Amino acid sequence: MTLVQSSAETGQRRVIGPVARSGERPARAQGISFEFFPPKTPEMETSLWNAIRRLEPLKPDFVSVTYGAGGSTRERTHRTVKRILDETTLRPAAHLTCVDASREEVDQVIQDYWEVGVRHIVALRGDPPSGLGGVYVPRPDGYANATELTSALKMVAPFEVLVGAYPEGHPESPNLAHDIAVLKAKVDAGATRAISQFFFDIDAFLRFVDKARSAGITIPISPGIMPVSNFKGLVKMAGACGASIPGWLANLFDGLDHDPETRRLIACSVAAEMCAKLEEQGFNDFHFYTLNRADWSMRSAGCWVFARPRWRPQHDPARPHRSPEGRRPRAHPGSGRVLGRDVSTRGPVRS
Repeated sequence: MTLVQSSAETGQRRVIGPVARSGERPARAQGISFEFFPPKTPEMETSLWNAIRRLEPLKPDFVSVTYGAGGSTRERTHRTVKRILDETTLRPAAHLTCVDASREEVDQVIQDYWEVGVRHIVALRGDPPSGLGGVYVPRPDGYANATELTSALKMVAPFEVLVGAYPEGHPESPNLAHDIAVLKAKVDAGATRAISQFFFDIDAFLRFVDKARSAGITIPISPGIMPVSNFKGLVKMAGACGASIPGWLANLFDGLDHDPETRRLIACSVAAEMCAKLEEQGFNDFHFYTLNRADWSMRSAGCWVFARPRWRPQHDPARPHRSPEGRRPRAHPGSGRVLGRDVSTRGPVRS
């Protein structure tokens, strides 16, 4: 096999894309994680576990399992998390919300998670039972928001607590300054990592991170990546959660309503290019919203991951009972950007 020399080796100027540039850079620690939702039917359960098994060889740092609106999937979430612990080498991060539950009930769930071996929790206020766009009313005997929930988690056990971040603003937030203040409160309560809502406007995400760093927020902020080939569905989802859809993305999908294979290729290419561009800005941990579809996430993450040399720590004190074959990493290196310069920290969405 003949290897083509890089531009640095030949002294010639070449115009190459961000994914190719990523492949030319030296090895550095990188992390990926995936989000799943608990299945509603036997068929969806089969699809979920096919996705988990297919993505497991990528050795993600953790996989998160969501709650439905109003905590509607609570028991299914618990079963899915327990099965991941029992049957895979993966580290599950269980979503936990405040909706429609008393403090006592939530505290019991927290204790149960710790006892079965869960060490990572995604703490969210959660959506009201009516779904996105509905009015959230906290229970008088419950936790009011993710900040209170984070405090409760830290009081029960030393969890790694992941929280949501909204680079283009939470739908219920009056302005971005409010979102930064809410994130800061969650960090002060004990949050160890933030995962962003999905986005396509990289500049908006970078501005948000710069504002967060200026406000004294130093925890890693992982970009949320959504490889979606159903553009109409994406527009509906983005409208509900406050994410903007740039014109260039709409143009890429224009005229492809009856060409699903091309749509999938575009979705994965866009996601991989976003990862490469963000890596150039100092980010090296990425959270993929899978929608339980391994093919999109595998192609997106795989295109970026396998283009890059990866090194990972070989010993994981957090899961000592796992066999060496699992090659479990430590709590993965963080991602971040401090007013234009790279920052790396250690550590492991909604409000």
